[in-house]
Amino acid sequence: MSSYLSEPPTADEKSSFDLIVKHGHQDLVQAVAFNSYGDRCATGSVDGKIRVFNRHKDGIWRHCDNWGAHGGEILELQWLPPTIYPNLLASLGIEGRFKLWAEDPSAAPGRRFSNATRSSSSSRGGGGGGSENPKAAFETRNSRSPYRSFSMKHFEDTRHTYLALLSADGRVTVYENEQPENLADYTQMDEFSVCPRPARGEETAFRVRFDPNPDVCYTALRAGIPTDALGLVVASMDSVKIYRTRDTVSSSMGVTTAAKEFYLAAEISGHRGLVRDIAWAPGNIRGYDIIATACQDGFVRVFSLTTPTATDKGWTSSSVRKHSRQIVDEDTDPRDGAASTSELLLATSHPKSGIRAGLDQSRTSTERRTSGLPGQVKHVAAEIAKLDSHRTPVWRVGFDDDGQIMGSVGDEGKLMCYRQTPDGTWAKSSELSMVKMRMVAP
Repeated sequence: MSSYLSEPPTADEKSSFDLIVKHGHQDLVQAVAFNSYGDRCATGSVDGKIRVFNRHKDGIWRHCDNWGAHGGEILELQWLPPTIYPNLLASLGIEGRFKLWAEDPSAAPGRRFSNATRSSSSSRGGGGGGSENPKAAFETRNSRSPYRSFSMKHFEDTRHTYLALLSADGRVTVYENEQPENLADYTQMDEFSVCPRPARGEETAFRVRFDPNPDVCYTALRAGIPTDALGLVVASMDSVKIYRTRDTVSSSMGVTTAAKEFYLAAEISGHRGLVRDIAWAPGNIRGYDIIATACQDGFVRVFSLTTPTATDKGWTSSSVRKHSRQIVDEDTDPRDGAASTSELLLATSHPKSGIRAGLDQSRTSTERRTSGLPGQVKHVAAEIAKLDSHRTPVWRVGFDDDGQIMGSVGDEGKLMCYRQTPDGTWAKSSELSMVKMRMVAP
């Protein structure tokens, strides 16, 4: 200790990182995902293969399984919470198929996922090298347009799992599952459009992310948002939109059921290029939500999402009923057959008939807007930081589990880390660059 105090390390000494584990893919790695505990890592390659690694008690990462999951590039990966048994891993391929993989904990390492489909090959002496075509526990695809992004959220108290899928034609489809153990029991909850369909051959960028916080921000609850409301941020082309759910009541064949419906809560503009990635920060105990975007124009933008209180005339249920006769939707034209304010209030206060519900479902092709219906709370998005550390197109952005550190990756191959300053803005704190090395075959 005395020698260390008398001889501190030199300031110009560069930090180094030790190689923990080689990913082992034969092609570029496109997607990486860690579980909630940080002891499992999944990597997805351009060749369509997924590899899973586990960190054991001795701190060493060991290979767990690898298999051919998709016929092409893997776009995204996400672990579901470890509290769900068995462990589930979701993946999305460039072909537009979403798949959910269930682990068999009793199987030997190398055959943990979809082991039942590999039994025939193992009896013939085949190994777990990923050459087989295992069958996913659940998968879905869009017959109209391929999926380009997905996000999943699970509530521990209600055991409800939600799945949001964003297709290349700018439509979001949300599914709900009330029993995580029944992997095939996903029912459609809502479907709506977030942008006009892109022109053929036009470069596109789509991202969708759920609010990762287990509870709604307390200021939003005070503004009138339900405690079990869902939050969704969607990046389509050069725009970013935030959606919330409101409680609705529908009736079909004489049976009244409660449901949720997404509405446009806020819209973020000002990006001068395609928005490549978005992130919703955990830790809304600060009193507001934080959303970050990675744009092709070279900037990482950070926005605060707040909700006005009743004194600010936000769109709460009481304010809508009080000012129902003064509400006028600027985008509504009676010649288009749009519903009037009284009709909208009537449709919300009384259960819908089966015919009316069917008609409403057929109108989901239009974009969702804030129309002043009961339960729609006005949100305000304000830019609090505009970071240009990369000076090249930015491709990825994300937060740590506490929402205190933000990271981004650009075209130059550097990882930039940022921290929030006492005044609420964000500033660069560190930089990590990868050194290219010549790979030598063992």
